Amino acid sequence: MMQTFFNPLEVNLLVWLGTFSCAFINGLSKGGLKGMGMVTVPLMVFMYGGMASTGLLLPILIFSDFMAFRVYRKSAQWHQVKKLLPWVLPGLLIAVAVGKFIHDGTFRDIIAILIIVSLGIILVFDFFGKKVNLSQSPTLSAFTGLLGGFASMIGNAAGPLFNLYLLSTRIPKNSFIATGAIFYGTMNLIKVPFHVFAWHSITWNSFHMNLLMIPAVIAGVYTGKKIASYIPEKAFRMLVLTIIALSALLLLIK
Repeated sequence: MMQTFFNPLEVNLLVWLGTFSCAFINGLSKGGLKGMGMVTVPLMVFMYGGMASTGLLLPILIFSDFMAFRVYRKSAQWHQVKKLLPWVLPGLLIAVAVGKFIHDGTFRDIIAILIIVSLGIILVFDFFGKKVNLSQSPTLSAFTGLLGGFASMIGNAAGPLFNLYLLSTRIPKNSFIATGAIFYGTMNLIKVPFHVFAWHSITWNSFHMNLLMIPAVIAGVYTGKKIASYIPEKAFRMLVLTIIALSALLLLIK
């Protein structure tokens, strides 16, 4: 009875601890060490498989977003979210329609390449002392929202795209974290019915497992906030750029 309660998916101890670690890492990411959560995407796929891992990870991400927003809510920039959200739903719907037929490895390669190209453009502009703001272009905002919705639904892989988009606006560190929490939290909540009723990747047992991971998320968020408070703005920007690059490479090699 106790074993069933603490291990509803009946996984081995290594997988259980790996899932707990992924929940903690996602908390770290949402708490301020932005981008670290992308490391958990390939880890969860390795442990549970493609579609099952996205359903198991989603409630963890939602709770992480809620905790991050609770901590940083005063710094949020809502107008940045409003530019992208109208385009997210079409991206999600396209992903739901093709999700059972498309090979998500191919799409991840495309996402990774787009991230690397966009990152390169920003770094070049930084090197020459110029500023590029992706949010100033309605076309790029629409493209980011559409592609982000698709990437998020297919494999919870929208993080680098939106982080790069926000990073180009050069908003302060706390605003960056809070605005990301609002965007991801809203987008992830929209995804829940599709995972439950269309893909059946969220079940009672998987949600039970999610509830067991809550302490890890809480610990991660507050640990991430503490660490982020010691990181200067410029160093924070470089940290996020580095993690985005590593995330793109992870998507390519997974």
